[in-house]
Amino acid sequence: MSLSPAVRERIESLLQSNQVVLFMKGQPSMPQCGFSAKAAGILDDLGVEYAHVNVLADPEIRDGIKAYGNWPTIPQLYIGGELVGGSDIIEEMANSGDLNTALGIAAPDRTPPSNVTVTAEAAKMLREALDGAGTNTALALAIDGRFQPRFQIAQASDSAIAVESAGIRIQFDAASARRADGITIDWVDDVRGKGLVVENPNAPKPVLPLVSAEADAQVRTGTLTLVDVRPADERAQASVNVAFETLDGGNRERLEGLPKDTAIAFLCHTGVRSRQAAEQFHALGFTRVYNVEGGIDAWSQTVDATVPRY
Repeated sequence: MSLSPAVRERIESLLQSNQVVLFMKGQPSMPQCGFSAKAAGILDDLGVEYAHVNVLADPEIRDGIKAYGNWPTIPQLYIGGELVGGSDIIEEMANSGDLNTALGIAAPDRTPPSNVTVTAEAAKMLREALDGAGTNTALALAIDGRFQPRFQIAQASDSAIAVESAGIRIQFDAASARRADGITIDWVDDVRGKGLVVENPNAPKPVLPLVSAEADAQVRTGTLTLVDVRPADERAQASVNVAFETLDGGNRERLEGLPKDTAIAFLCHTGVRSRQAAEQFHALGFTRVYNVEGGIDAWSQTVDATVPRY
């Protein structure tokens, strides 16, 4: 695959301008493939600043970066202008601590999670699966930034972060171990389906409804960040008379960088678009996320009649 001088210059400019660059499909907040989601999630877990390039939006870069580093797949991580590799290598380096070293940050916390419980029914099913997979096997449990669990059978490793419960060895990567304190692994056969489930007390609460009057009161006391997700033309027709943020320009990225325990509520015309935005921030790990029920239309009817209805 050939690489034109113009595309090479674009890539080298990106790498020279940014210490850490992830070429991925989609964006960290909305990845478009599982491998890109894994790579971005690892970097997010480490709390490092990194530039990201959505190759789906730039076919020249999508083809060019493969030729530039002689690496055929996406995502690709570069640190200091040097190719690190794809999602599997990123994950291996994160687990070993080598990625922290390459990024110049402190070694990962490898403390095993505490109070991990495997129920008797889950232990029975897991023991059968592990015995069937051969000798020296363990349950590998990954818990991503959205607190979604992923189970795999893996080779038992003395160097892994691990705990044992009900005779089952469970291995974690460093980020998952920090999210696993107090979890219970159970086996269910009900309306949720049949299989393993994880009850995780650390998972963020779901998006909660918030009435306009309460949102108004909390914004006025400075305990709530209100975000109007509507475009500028709609806001010009009607806006609330309290402080609010928007998702215009680069403001979304700034909001995504707020502490994850920030109380944040989303507002639109009737509550549909704001619910979608709230779910996206909830998926990023925000733990106090609200949707203003009825949107600005309800706000006009119940809080401030001077706000126009449209």
